[in-house]
Amino acid sequence: MARADVLIVSLGGTAGLREADEELAASLRRAGARVEIARTQRPPELRTYAALELAWALNARRAAVQAIREHTPRAVLYSSTTAALLGPVPGAIRFDAPAAGNRPGRHGIWQRPVEARRFNAAPLLVPWSEGGLEEAPTPRAGAVIVPVPVEPSGPPEVKDIAALTYGANPEKKGLDRVLAAWARNGRAGEELVVAGLDAAAGGEWLERAGGAAAGAVGGTGGTGGTVRFTGMIPRDEYRALLRRARVFVTAPRREDYGIAQLEALADGCLLVTNAAAGPYAALPLAWALDPRLVGDALDVRAALDDPVPGYAARAAAAVAPFGRAAVDRVVAEALLPRLVP
Repeated sequence: MARADVLIVSLGGTAGLREADEELAASLRRAGARVEIARTQRPPELRTYAALELAWALNARRAAVQAIREHTPRAVLYSSTTAALLGPVPGAIRFDAPAAGNRPGRHGIWQRPVEARRFNAAPLLVPWSEGGLEEAPTPRAGAVIVPVPVEPSGPPEVKDIAALTYGANPEKKGLDRVLAAWARNGRAGEELVVAGLDAAAGGEWLERAGGAAAGAVGGTGGTGGTVRFTGMIPRDEYRALLRRARVFVTAPRREDYGIAQLEALADGCLLVTNAAAGPYAALPLAWALDPRLVGDALDVRAALDDPVPGYAARAAAAVAPFGRAAVDRVVAEALLPRLVP
């Protein structure tokens, strides 16, 4: 078997992370590299982040050891801080956000100090965004910023859905805030679609959002807009919903990157969001496109009733640096030469 140029040790804890790793591998291959992926086995669910991430890190180490023995790679790239924490050999580290930023207090009691040592010793850091790099501990290795590619998912469709949100992680994504805002903003005949969460779990979040949300929004009374929960759906169906939605609304408590928001902009949605903490790559784009739509009030009505002319075209231009062709240039011209000199 030919020796690999790059071995990606993929944590792959979510579908989004797995897709991001596949995208990076494909981009490296287009640049001429021989790439292998070591996939980490999912551990059982544990009660704390610290314990769960130790289990993930141990499994990532096992996957790396086996793949290094099999492929003898010229370079190893750990995809996520957790994958790198117990890595058996030095390697580049790719991450959306460091533990220094998203694991405060007891949640990162062992991860943060180990991460600091790893970031200092790594030959290269490969953050998804400038914001992710800014959160990284210092001293640290040099860096090449490589976004996750975002492309329009298809031709524009009729915008027959008033608003869409993604609720697969409702606490993190602030679904209660979104539902409360829709209770204030939604009107009869308008629908908010919540993707990634079923109706049973969604009912609990309607109650959490307050009486107005559970009534007018939940469809049990009142005159406001309605809510529809799709549950988990295939990715192509989700992107089809984006193409039909006029507004994408979200209120994350913290945003490590925000791929859903970037995809929404790529598919022609107006982005209504709060100014969440974290790297949040789409936030500066949202401010530039229409600052009225950024804030804790989540002014969906302004987006629906008074959209800025040309928003979709300007959004497409704003996400162009995240397109596959732009990312391929960064990978070929900046990343691969640093990984495999």
